[in-house]
Amino acid sequence: MGLRDDLERYREVGENRRQDLAEFIQYGDMGGSQQGSVRIPIKIVDLPEFEYDQRDMGGVGQGDGDTPQPGEPVGEPEDGDEDGDPGEEGGEHEYYEMDPEEFAEELDEELGLDLDPKGKQVIEEKEGDFTDITRTGPTSTLDFERLFKQGLKRKLAMDFDREYVREALKIDGWGPETVFEWARTDENLPVSRPWVEEAYAEIPDGERTAWESLEEMEESTDRVDTAQRIRREGVDQIPFRREDERFRYPEVVEEREKNVVVVNIRDVSGSMRQKKRELVERTFTPLDWYLQGKYDNAEFVYIAHDAEAWQVEREDFFGIRSGGGTRISSAYDLAAEVLEEEYPWSEWNRYVFAAGDSENSSNDTEDQVIPMMEEIPANLHAYVETQPSGNAINATHAEEVERHFRNSGNVAVAYVSGPEDVTTAIYDILSTEEEADQ
Repeated sequence: MGLRDDLERYREVGENRRQDLAEFIQYGDMGGSQQGSVRIPIKIVDLPEFEYDQRDMGGVGQGDGDTPQPGEPVGEPEDGDEDGDPGEEGGEHEYYEMDPEEFAEELDEELGLDLDPKGKQVIEEKEGDFTDITRTGPTSTLDFERLFKQGLKRKLAMDFDREYVREALKIDGWGPETVFEWARTDENLPVSRPWVEEAYAEIPDGERTAWESLEEMEESTDRVDTAQRIRREGVDQIPFRREDERFRYPEVVEEREKNVVVVNIRDVSGSMRQKKRELVERTFTPLDWYLQGKYDNAEFVYIAHDAEAWQVEREDFFGIRSGGGTRISSAYDLAAEVLEEEYPWSEWNRYVFAAGDSENSSNDTEDQVIPMMEEIPANLHAYVETQPSGNAINATHAEEVERHFRNSGNVAVAYVSGPEDVTTAIYDILSTEEEADQ
């Protein structure tokens, strides 16, 4: 094993020691991650490196040439390496980086989720498997297996014990007409009149009276059914017919792009202090990563509100704090407007996530928010209550929403009072849609 193998082994050890995903979501530092790249801290493993042998390099005050004498100035100290800063070396080993797709896969495994994204907008039609059947087509697409089966079924339906019928032609007093009627009526055998006449003509005159009666012939002749005869003799000929021909052609498959828009709504009023804001960020950020990893194309809308609502950039979303009151319906008004203009339901999967401390202006939840949640089509609506110190007296928004949508399949309510509740909240939200799809 060489040095390169050793380095790879050390890297693998370091990655295996990265922070557990659930622990990272609950307590980890998410500040180093971007929307398209999740950086999970690793417990550092120092990589091996070479060091020079110091034994023959002399001691302090020794050396060749212009070595300063004791007491002489040694000049101004020189700058360090311009390309590096203290602690920068080996920094690539401080984080395990994963893209949203890998994050979504690991979260599915961690929480036992199995969300199946829906395709919305048709981006192309392409040929699928050759599963459809038509009566015409090129020879190369002929379904020979089906043709063979149809011919074999006809063979079985048309087959009969020819030797048995020939013996009946040897009954005294019976001729082709009597045997034909007996075979078709009494025995239900698919014989033809020409075949019976031809078989009778082949029997020598001396053998046409070999049996005195039908009973004597039946007692002396073993009858073999079709299945036994085919097993014994095989099939020498299959009667193929043109009307049995079928040709395979590919079904048309619509390739649908899995588009998703996630609307994140946050209460930024004066009551939303730092701990509450941090819990919103710790819940919403993994949800964003997860959905980005699940869908082909993900876009995000961030709406902040107090008594009024406005759209903001992601980097500002979690830090905003205003001094105003709270009217949650203002955010849903803006969300409905943005979704209607830019993200039609026929082309986009939609998720509308809101969070706050459940405080709202009087009657706004019942009179405005709940009706709007019912009117805005979405895969999933969710509200996350963040109350680190317990519910305030007037913090009833989450309870009202939960009570109204108790039997709904696309509305989730989650309660987060501390970091330890975050993964449970994420599971409650995502599993609500998963259950609704079943």
